[in-house]
Formats: sequence, structure tokens, C-alpha cells
Amino acid sequence: MKHTYTITGMQCETCAGSIRERLSEIPQVSRVDVDLESSRAEISMQEHVPLPILQTALPNKYTIAEMSGQNNGSVQGEATEKSKLRQLGPLFLIFFYLLAACFLLNYSDWDSKEAMLDFMGLFYIVFSFFKLLDLKGFPDSFRMYDPLAKAIPAYGWAYPFLEVVLGLLLLMRFQVAVALVATVVILGITTFGVTKTLLDKKSIRCACLGTALKLPMTEATFIENAIMLVMALIMLAQHYF
Repeated sequence: MKHTYTITGMQCETCAGSIRERLSEIPQVSRVDVDLESSRAEISMQEHVPLPILQTALPNKYTIAEMSGQNNGSVQGEATEKSKLRQLGPLFLIFFYLLAACFLLNYSDWDSKEAMLDFMGLFYIVFSFFKLLDLKGFPDSFRMYDPLAKAIPAYGWAYPFLEVVLGLLLLMRFQVAVALVATVVILGITTFGVTKTLLDKKSIRCACLGTALKLPMTEATFIENAIMLVMALIMLAQHYF
């Protein structure tokens, strides 16, 4: 029997080779084919191997999930969605804290523009912090979907520091227009890459919170970037028109 799985966390052919080797060591597995581009693995088995056993055979940085539509398709699909929601929990929690902080900073003399600037500035600072926790691993994950990081590897290394600079500019209200234009350009490129990845149905890790937290690339990543883009465009329109 043959089953197809999605695997998140793969960044290069070395990763694919390691996964192939680890899964092949399971006694019931007769053949493993891993495709880095689609983040999928086809596993031929002499008898069915439960998903937890496959996961145990892999290093912690990889997550394996059975593709919906196989065997118990609807049940497996629901389990996968629940797993994604659990993985995205830290992202939702961070957004809640950012919104709460912006409200507390501005509630006494509410100004939507000031609140948006605070949100964007805090967003950059907090998200750069998580990226800097594993600066060595972040560029490889980032270039899996960001076109500019793929074309210019040094950009992936510089990106967390660029976020710090943009965050400080917005929070200090210094060269705000420059920071907003940079936000539109930078996040516009990233959002293009995220959109393409989602449309291609590739299962890869989202690097928005670095590699310290395992987040799958989902629609939430697109929404996160879109919110920042919309805010930047609104404030640029208010600034120039």
C-alpha cells in the first residue's frame, strides 16, 4: 500500500534526504519518495504504519501529516485543520496582545492613526525578536517563499534587522512616510510569495515567527501580511492626500 503525506520543515535536499533515510528505517516501510518542491512524501508500506510512529521517526523540526482524501479522508482532514489551528495559536495570541497594547496606549485620547502606527511598530519589533532567536535558521525558511530572499540570500539575513529599524521608526514617529513606503514594498513582495505558495498548495513552514515556533504556511499568514499592507496604504493615503 502507498500513502502520500505532507511534510513541513524541509528547507533543502539534505532535509529531504534525511527524511527519506529516517522513514526508510521503519520495518514496515518498503520505499520512500520525498519531493522537496511540493513538500510531499510517498511512502510504500507492507502494512499500515500509524502517523504517530512516522512522526516519532523524524527529528522535531519536521512535521508529517496525511493528506486529506486518503482512507478516512474527512476525519483526517478535520484532524489536520485542528492541528493547524493549534500550531497557529501563538500567532493569534501575539495579535491579541498587540491589539490590547495599542488600545491601552491610546484609549484615553483615541486616534486611529496613532493606534495603527503603534500596532505596526510593535508588530515589527515583536516579530523580529522571534526571528532573531534563530538567526542562522531563519534565512533558509524565509527564502522558501519570499522571492527577494530567494534571489538575494543576504536579504534573508538582513530582514530581521530591517524589521527592527522599521519598528523603531514607526514607534518613534521618525521618517514615518519612509517606513510606510518600505512596508508596502517589503510586505508586498512577501505577500506575493505567500500567495503563490498557497495557490501552489505547498506545505512549508511559515517563517513569520522565525524557526523557534513551528507554524505552517496557511491563509493566516496571508491575512497577517495583508493587514499590515492595508494599514500602511491607508496611512500613506492620509499623509499625501
